[in-house]
Amino acid sequence: MTNIKDYEKLGPLPEKWESLVLKEVVSKLVDGSHNPPSKKESGFPMLSARNIENNQIVFDNFRFISEDDFEKEHARTRIEPGDVLLTIVGTIGRSAVVPTGLKDFALQRSVAVLTPNGVLPKYLMYQLQAPFIQRHFIKNARGTAQKGVYLKTLGQTPIRVAPLEQQKRIVAEIEKQFSRLDEAVANLKRVKANLKRYKAAVLKAAIEGKLTEEWRKQHPDVEPASKLLERILAKRRQKWQEAELAKMKAKGKLPKDDNWKKKYGVVTKISMGEVGQLPDLPSSWVYIRLGELINEPKYGTSKKCDYGTKGVGVLRIPNVVNGFIDSRDLKFAEFDEKECQIYDLAEGDILTIRSNGSVSLVGKCALIKKQDEKYLYAGYLIRLRPIKEVLFSEYLVNCFSSLLLRKQIEFKAKSTSGVNNINSGELQSLIVPVCSKEEQAVILNEVDRRLSVVSVIDGLLDTNLHRAERLRQAILSKAFSGVL
Repeated sequence: MTNIKDYEKLGPLPEKWESLVLKEVVSKLVDGSHNPPSKKESGFPMLSARNIENNQIVFDNFRFISEDDFEKEHARTRIEPGDVLLTIVGTIGRSAVVPTGLKDFALQRSVAVLTPNGVLPKYLMYQLQAPFIQRHFIKNARGTAQKGVYLKTLGQTPIRVAPLEQQKRIVAEIEKQFSRLDEAVANLKRVKANLKRYKAAVLKAAIEGKLTEEWRKQHPDVEPASKLLERILAKRRQKWQEAELAKMKAKGKLPKDDNWKKKYGVVTKISMGEVGQLPDLPSSWVYIRLGELINEPKYGTSKKCDYGTKGVGVLRIPNVVNGFIDSRDLKFAEFDEKECQIYDLAEGDILTIRSNGSVSLVGKCALIKKQDEKYLYAGYLIRLRPIKEVLFSEYLVNCFSSLLLRKQIEFKAKSTSGVNNINSGELQSLIVPVCSKEEQAVILNEVDRRLSVVSVIDGLLDTNLHRAERLRQAILSKAFSGVL
């Protein structure tokens, strides 16, 4: 018998319980393939840690292997009904019991196979999720790119073994309490989903002019966006032409024709092409390419930064949160004066994520506030600087969050390589609906009024979801302390 040391005090061991380690309560302790066979178009599923979720085996997003390769893998793992699967690489500590009637499958190295001996499969599955064992996994995980728990270490995992009849009662009580908890969590998630749909509907109505229909009736003399854009673009074109002409003269050259003067032209006809039909807009609104509404986009620095405190704070993807900068997880690097000027930030700038494994994160952005101007920004972000005479930065952030721009961004960014990316040229080609600045201000007030309520409710839902998870952990702690 082995005593549990260095773990949460669960109180004295209940009468007739034993304190063992995992290798003493299983007859089989193996992991999946360390050298996965080549993929096939069809055959037998080979699952990984991502396929173990919510105490279930999920047949989604996996590779197929040939029958011969499956036979080789199965000869070692011998997965059978009643075995417990445990994730041991990456996201460590998720578990599931193999049910009867499941189709044959193999496993990658990220999942271990345990055959219980003297303990009920579900009793072992739930105990492996208990807080004191989860801490054991975290403490003993090793590796650089992806942390994992080696089989020898896994075999030393502390296990509290109750008499068989008590195991049955403990499993029944856990499942009764989890059933109630799961129902409450499902209700909370349904409300969150409804809030998400409501937010999308508000943003859709905002950028299609539907939130301000009554305002436009009361303000018929407001200048159409097209007139404002023509003036602004004419100024930009003139400034650019003067700079280009100066460059040519400095080189002793003169332009042979007027083709070089075509930059910054007003877009009058736009097609969405493969991503669908553009919604109709009010007559005073226009669609225009994003590039006409911003100064030249700028990629961030590629300089290596770390968690030290020397130098300047560098904003990265984790700092772009819900439309704003969250500077709590900040890295630093040293820059000279020229670099600070190149990667500077000003109030009203927008930082946009340009590359990520998840396409849903590409194009997510954050508005730079006054307190954020002291930072620089990293290479996976692009700085957009809206033309203030035409556009409120907050309005553009709302556009980026709308379904209209999300469809465009994901169409341009999606890749089969595993890394989704949108470059500055593709960002500038995005189609944006624009109205007068007066109407933008009204839209921002209305969106803020509606979504501030959503934000409060969403925060309460998150609090209750975290509370539910803590309660789940408390149930498991009590169960394996013998007091449930």
